[in-house]
Amino acid sequence: PQLAPHGTASNLRFIRMTCKVLVALSYKSVVVALWSKCPPIGMESHRIEDDQILASSMLRHGLGAQRGRLNMQAGSNEDDFFDGAWCAEDDSRIQWIQVDTRRTTKFTGVITQGRDSLIHDDFVTTFYVGFSNDSQNWQMYSNGYEEMLFYGNVDKDTPVMTEFPEPKVARFIRVYPLTWNGSLCMRLEVLGCPLSSINHYYSLQNEVVTSADNLDFRHHDYKNMRQLMKVVNEECPTITRIYNIGKSSRGLKIYAMEVSDNPGEHELGEPEFRYTAGIHGNEVLGRELLLMLMQFLCKEYKDGNPRVRSLVTETRIHLVPSLNPDGYEIASQMGSELGNWALGHWNEEGYDIFENFPDLNSILWAAEERKWVPHRVPNHHIPVPEHYLAEDAAVAVEVKAIMAWMEKIPFVLGANFHGGEKLVSYPFDMARPASENEVAPPTPDHAIFRWLAISYASAHLTMTETFRGGCHTQDTTSGMGIISGAKWRPRAGTMNDFSYLHTNCLELSIYPGCDKFPHESELPQEWENNKESLLTFMEQIHRGIKGVVSDQQGDPIANASISVGGINHDVLTASGGDYWRILNPGEYRVTAKAEGYNPSVKTCSVFYDIGATQCNFILSRSNWKRIREIMAMNGNRPIGRPMTGPLAGRGRKKKEWQWAAGRLAYLGDPQPISHSDWQHCWN
Repeated sequence: PQLAPHGTASNLRFIRMTCKVLVALSYKSVVVALWSKCPPIGMESHRIEDDQILASSMLRHGLGAQRGRLNMQAGSNEDDFFDGAWCAEDDSRIQWIQVDTRRTTKFTGVITQGRDSLIHDDFVTTFYVGFSNDSQNWQMYSNGYEEMLFYGNVDKDTPVMTEFPEPKVARFIRVYPLTWNGSLCMRLEVLGCPLSSINHYYSLQNEVVTSADNLDFRHHDYKNMRQLMKVVNEECPTITRIYNIGKSSRGLKIYAMEVSDNPGEHELGEPEFRYTAGIHGNEVLGRELLLMLMQFLCKEYKDGNPRVRSLVTETRIHLVPSLNPDGYEIASQMGSELGNWALGHWNEEGYDIFENFPDLNSILWAAEERKWVPHRVPNHHIPVPEHYLAEDAAVAVEVKAIMAWMEKIPFVLGANFHGGEKLVSYPFDMARPASENEVAPPTPDHAIFRWLAISYASAHLTMTETFRGGCHTQDTTSGMGIISGAKWRPRAGTMNDFSYLHTNCLELSIYPGCDKFPHESELPQEWENNKESLLTFMEQIHRGIKGVVSDQQGDPIANASISVGGINHDVLTASGGDYWRILNPGEYRVTAKAEGYNPSVKTCSVFYDIGATQCNFILSRSNWKRIREIMAMNGNRPIGRPMTGPLAGRGRKKKEWQWAAGRLAYLGDPQPISHSDWQHCWN
C-alpha cells in the first residue's frame, strides 16, 4: 500500500490489526494510520432521519426499516408498532436494508446488532455489503476476486463492528443478510466520513455542527476527567473548588466542582444548585456536558460575560460529572459504539444507584390516608426509615455518599442527567395507587415542576421537535418534551422523589439525547443543543421567594418551616436562617413557623422576571414549651380550676388563660404568656 503523506522513514515494519495497516517508524515513537476509521453517521443518535432508511420488506409496521437503528429498544409490549429491530417479511428472496447519507460519503465500516426482545433470539450471522450513487446501480464490496462475505453477530445484544479493508466512496450503502439465527432481523450503525455538503433541499439535521466555543470535545476517562477539572481549577482558582462527596464501590473518589464567587462557603441568601451525571455509567453524554459546562463557565467568567458572571456571583453551583465512576470504566472499555444498552449501567455491586434511595412516598401516602399529615407525619423532610440505615441494608455506597452530601448542603434546585431518550422527567417517579374512578394526584408542586421542566426542554434545540417521535417509541410528552416520571416510567426509591420528600431540593431528570454514549464527533453538536438549556435551568433557582427568618434580637432561626398557602409541601431554613422557595408567578400567603416561636404570616408576590422576591420574617418567642411542661406536671389535664360561678360558660378559655398566666408568674417564669399561645395550647 502507498504511504499517506506523513513524511518518510527507513526500516519500516508493517503490522496488521483488525483490518487496518499501521506504519511503525523505528526512529520515532509514532504510529501513523494509513486511513482512519470514520465516525457513526447518526443512525443511533437519530441524526439520520427515518426517511433515509429503506428496506426490501418488513414483517409488519413495528418491524420496519426505521426500527433498524443500533440500540433501538422495543416498546413495553412486544409485537406492537414499536418493536426492537428491522425484520424482513420472508426468507424467499434477497432482503436488504439501506441508508441514504444524502451526500458523497467515505464508508469505512458497519456495526450490526440483533433484535431487542425478551421473547425472540434473532440476529444476522453473515452478510454482504453494496454501494451506490443513485440507488439503482449497485456495486458489491469485493476483495478483487469475489463478493466479500462479512461475519456478523453471535448473540442479539452485543454490537459487532465490521471494518472494511479499504473504504468505499458512495452515497448509499446496503447490507444484504445471508445467514441468520431465528428470524431475519437486525439493527445497525454505519461508519462514514462526509466528503461533500448536503443538498440544500434536505434537512440540515444530517450536518455535524462545529461549536464556536473552544472546549475539550473528547471523552474523558477517570484520569483525564480529574486532569481536566484540575486545569479548570488552575485557570479559575478564585471561582472554582474541587472536592469529593465520597467514594465508589471500587474506591474511586466521586469528584465535584464548585463554581462560585466565594468557593468553599455557603453565603447567606445565596442558593445552592447542583447538576449530577453518570449515575448510570454507560449514559455518558451528561458527564461530558458537565465537563464542558465547567470549562465554559470558567472561560466566560474570565471574558466578562455578564450572564455567566451573574450566575456565578449569585449562585453556588455544584457539578458532579460521574456519580458512578465504576460503571463508566466498564462501559468505556468497549467505547462509544460497541457497548450494549446495559454495559456499565449498574455500580460494581449491581445496584441501580438512581433507584436505590429509600421509598418515602409510601410513608407519606399511608399517613395521608390516615389523616396524619401534617400533625403526626410532616409533609416534608420525612425521616429515613431505620431499616434502611441498618448496617446490613442493601444500600450502595454511592447512595450513602449522595445522601450525606444532600444533608450537608441546603440545595434548592438540581437535575441529574441520564441517556437514551430526549426529554425531561419530573417527580413523582413512583406511581401512587389510585382508587377506582380517581386519578392519582401529582406532587403539590406539580405546576412548578412543569415550569422547571419546560425551561430546559424549550431551550433545547431539538427536544421539542417531537413530530419525529421519541427515540424508541412514539412521543409520550404531548409535544412538549416533558413528562411525569410516574406516568412515563414508574419506579420506587428514586433520587428525585427522595430529594423532594427528604430535603428542600426540587430535582428533575434530564435525558439529553437518544445515544447514551455518542461518538466524540457528536459532542460539539450536543453541546450546542444543550448549552442554552443548561444556563436557563440554572437561572430558575432565582424564581420565587427568598429571605431570612430571625428572632426579635436578630438572631437567625434554623429549621424554621416555610409554608405556602395552597401548596402542601414546606421547606426549612438553613443554619443561617435563610431559605429559598421556588414558585411560579403569583401572589402567595406565606407562613413562617418554628418551635418555641409564634408563627408569622405575610403575603408575598412573585413576578415573571428572574429574581426572587425578598420575604423576611421576624418571629417572637412563645411560652409553648413552658406551657407543655406545666401541663405535663398536671397530668396533661387542663390547668384551670373547677369552673363554677362566674368562670363557667362564656369567657371560660380567657379566664383559664388569665389563671394560667398568674400561675406561671407565681412559679417564677419571667416570660409572660400570650392569650394566643394559651388558646393554641387549649385547642
